[in-house]
Amino acid sequence: MKSEVKARPASRGRRLGAFVFLSPGVTYLIVLLLVPLALVLSNTVFQRGRFGGVVYEFTTENFQRLVDPLYLGVVGTSLKIATLTTLIALLLGYPTAYLIAQLPPKWKTVALVAVVLPFWTNFIIRVYAWIILLSGPGVINSLLGTDLELLYKQGTIVTGLLYSYLPLMVLPLYSAIERLDPQLREASANLGASAFTTFRKVTLPLTVPGVMTGCLFVFVPSFGNFVIPEILGGSKSIMVGNLIRDQFLKARDWPFGSTLALALIAVLIVLLLVQARVARRA
Repeated sequence: MKSEVKARPASRGRRLGAFVFLSPGVTYLIVLLLVPLALVLSNTVFQRGRFGGVVYEFTTENFQRLVDPLYLGVVGTSLKIATLTTLIALLLGYPTAYLIAQLPPKWKTVALVAVVLPFWTNFIIRVYAWIILLSGPGVINSLLGTDLELLYKQGTIVTGLLYSYLPLMVLPLYSAIERLDPQLREASANLGASAFTTFRKVTLPLTVPGVMTGCLFVFVPSFGNFVIPEILGGSKSIMVGNLIRDQFLKARDWPFGSTLALALIAVLIVLLLVQARVARRA
C-alpha cells in the first residue's frame, strides 16, 4: 500500500516534468505551424475580394483553377527543375560522401566543415554571387574568353539550387555510409566480388534510407523555392514558389494562393510517406 502511495507522486512528477519540457515545442508547433496551416486550409474555400483579400463566401473555383493548363505548366516546370537538381545532387553527393567516410577521423571533420561552410554565409548573398560569376562580363566569361549569356536560363536555376542544397544531400549519405559495418564489404571481397559488385549489392542497398532522405532534403526546398528562380531565372522561368508568392503579394488573391500552397503541402506529404515506406522496407 505504501509503495502505491509513493509511486503516485513519482508518476505525477514525471508527467509534470514531461509537460514542462514539451510545452515550448508544442506551443511553437501550434502557433507557428498548425494555426497558419488552418488559416491556409480555410481560405481555400472562399472567394477573392474585389480589391484583394478574402470574401467569406463558399466556392470550389480555387480547386478547379488548379487544373488550368497555365498552372499545370508551372508545376511541370518546377517538377522538372527540382528532379534534375536532385538527380545531379545525388550523382555528385554520393561519391563525395563515400570519400569523406573513407578519410582518417581528423580529416573527416575538416571535410564535413568544408561541406557545410557555405551555410555560414547569407543565402541571398550566395545567390547574388552567381550573378557576378555568370553575367555577360562576369568571371566565367572572362576566364573562357567568351561572351555567353549564362543567366536567366533553367540551367542557371538548377546550378543555383544545386549549389545551395548539395550539402543537404551529402550529410545524410555520409551518415548512412559511416554506419555501415566494414566487415560486410570485407566479406563480399573475400567471396570474390569485385569492388563494383560489392558497391551494387552491399553498400548501395544498405544506404537506400540515406539516399531517400538526401533526395527528399534536396527536392522539397528546390520544388518550392522562389528566391533562386527570381534572381537567376528572371521572368523566363516561373516555379511554384514564385506563383504562390505572386498570388499573395501581387495579385492579392489569397484564396487561390492558399489553394496552391495546400496543393504543394499535399505533394510534400506524399513524398514524405513514400520516403518513410522505402526506408522501412530497406
